[in-house]
Amino acid sequence: MAAEREKMYECEVKRRRVKAGGGYEPFWKVKNVAVALSDSDTDFRCKDCFGQVKLLGRNGKNGTVPYVEHKLSTDAEFCPSGLLFKKATDGREPRPSAHPVE
Repeated sequence: MAAEREKMYECEVKRRRVKAGGGYEPFWKVKNVAVALSDSDTDFRCKDCFGQVKLLGRNGKNGTVPYVEHKLSTDAEFCPSGLLFKKATDGREPRPSAHPVE
């Protein structure tokens, strides 16, 4: 039996926008992972806990959909989108990542 994988199909990507006083400022935008890849986005983080994620399934094989999963298991344990959080039976509360992506 294959191990169950954490698969999140939405994440935040880092974008830039024009500041009122001139120049650019970074901001995070929630996007579907497949759309973010087609838009050539490169900086990703979890939309719920703001932790590091790794990008998987982007090789384009038929029937595969790109997704992200947490890099750190501690993030997955306390993120509402994390597989370990969803499986927990101890009544834990969600919390932001201890190492958020800025």
